[in-house]
Amino acid sequence: MTASTDSFRALGLSDALLAALADVGYERPSAIQAACIPPLLEGHDLLGEAQTGTGKTAAFALPVLQRLDLAQRDPQVLVLTPTRELAIQVAEAFQRYARQLPGFHVLPVYGGQGMVAQLRQLQRGTHVVVGTPGRVMDHINRKTLRLEGLRTLVLDEADEMLRMGFVEDVDWILEHTPAGRQVVLFSATMAEPIRRIARRHMREPQEIRIQARTTTVAATVQKYCQVAAPHKLDALTRVLETEASLDAAIIFVRTKTATVEIADKLEARGYAVAALSGDLTQTLRERVIDQLKQGKLDLIVATDVAARGLDVPRISHVINFDVPYDTEAYVHRIGRTGRAGRSGTAILFVTPRERRLLGMIERATRQKIEPMALPSRAAVADRRVALFREQVEQAITSEDLGFFREVVRSLADREGADLEEIAAALAFLAQRERPLQLPPAQGPDVADLARSQRTPPSRAPSRPVGPSPAPGGELQRYRIEVGRHHQVSPKDIVGAIANETGLSGRSIGRIDLFDDYSTVELPPQLPAEILEVLRRTRVRQRPLGLRAMSADEAAMAVKPMGRPKRASAGKPVMPGGRKPGAKKKAR
Repeated sequence: MTASTDSFRALGLSDALLAALADVGYERPSAIQAACIPPLLEGHDLLGEAQTGTGKTAAFALPVLQRLDLAQRDPQVLVLTPTRELAIQVAEAFQRYARQLPGFHVLPVYGGQGMVAQLRQLQRGTHVVVGTPGRVMDHINRKTLRLEGLRTLVLDEADEMLRMGFVEDVDWILEHTPAGRQVVLFSATMAEPIRRIARRHMREPQEIRIQARTTTVAATVQKYCQVAAPHKLDALTRVLETEASLDAAIIFVRTKTATVEIADKLEARGYAVAALSGDLTQTLRERVIDQLKQGKLDLIVATDVAARGLDVPRISHVINFDVPYDTEAYVHRIGRTGRAGRSGTAILFVTPRERRLLGMIERATRQKIEPMALPSRAAVADRRVALFREQVEQAITSEDLGFFREVVRSLADREGADLEEIAAALAFLAQRERPLQLPPAQGPDVADLARSQRTPPSRAPSRPVGPSPAPGGELQRYRIEVGRHHQVSPKDIVGAIANETGLSGRSIGRIDLFDDYSTVELPPQLPAEILEVLRRTRVRQRPLGLRAMSADEAAMAVKPMGRPKRASAGKPVMPGGRKPGAKKKAR
């Protein structure tokens, strides 16, 4: 890699964008980012041939963000995508990269989403619109999406839009954009209809072609496990305990901060582990790798950059704690195992919101990643007992136990206990730091939660009218900062909470919608990790900001005096938007 592409700073990005990239763990630009960012910053049209998953979203989003005028609230950027899933993903990427840009707004628009909410957001003003061709055309025809101030139009996955029959729609949209706008087109292939669009609507575009290397290691078994973000550490420890062939492993995370956090938590659970990030000096890095080779360490928690060039034959497993945004990074990660003719295992943790990233990896590698069941508590206990038995058998056959036999005999003579009781007591003392019998579960098993999340969100059960008993007792009322004015429904709230935390439907009780906020009943004393996830989770483009309500607040929220003054406001809304007592319409 040349000096000019060794860092994002060298590409000319602003300090605000560099800070956001550091926050999300990007350390060096990928090939497509290094090639595309400079010409896009200069305002050139660009024709890029690149596979999905090569990092192209950042390649166009970063220069687009740098050229924005945040004081102008009319749309300056329009990104067209073939599917609503990709529209949501691109909009979320813009939000991540713009976290240091105060007042920035991005709006995804697509079919199947309520038009009213989109209209309201467009009226309030947005800098970037990401949408599917059909819904964008609807807004242009309604004159609710005005393109007079448009500076850049991006066509993402143009070949997919061609396959889905959107080429004429794309052509129509381009004709309704200002003549001087910048056009950026990305496609995995350059079919003739796509080149016709380029010739007709682009001005001397710079052509960039990135050939993705997607060869994976044939000797590596690839599996994935779906698990909610708050349960990933528990899932990780269960996998580490139950993988019978595990010798040493690299655990990949996205950020340098996460390497230290995860390593500390694993060390507290008794693992020989170290963090490996770009902040380590070369001397410290070499020391960590030597310790891994010598068996003094069994686990390394690393970022993509820190693990480059790492070649340790005893690495039997690669665990992707965080899904990489770039499929090239995934290929490099799993290449750390299955080396020197040995077999290896790669395990990928996927949250419900990351299923599309899993599909991208499978398409780019042309290889199916098989689902795996998260080990249950019983499986963990069985594995611990089996290992304990092996250790005892090995001690019997390979150690000189004469002194210890005398100790046991003296205990038997003094205490009058039989040898079986003494052996049981010694086993109890030996396993206290790593119990063979796991303590009783508090709430649902994380393995059950992982299985329940494989059910599509649309199949979630209807919400109960009143509180439902949760595992562990009475429910606690929480406040969230979305309400009827934000076009939110109980189904939206349930889906967001279930998808992000893995809580079962039985654990979510009554939901009351008010004008500017809502209340929801959840289990009391939720773990700090789940509370933090729910504070950040977004519904209708707004963070939930969840917090527990005091008894007085909860009482005010359900009494007439605590409701908004308008007669129609503040009434609890049932599933499907019905008010209490209203009959459900026949279908």
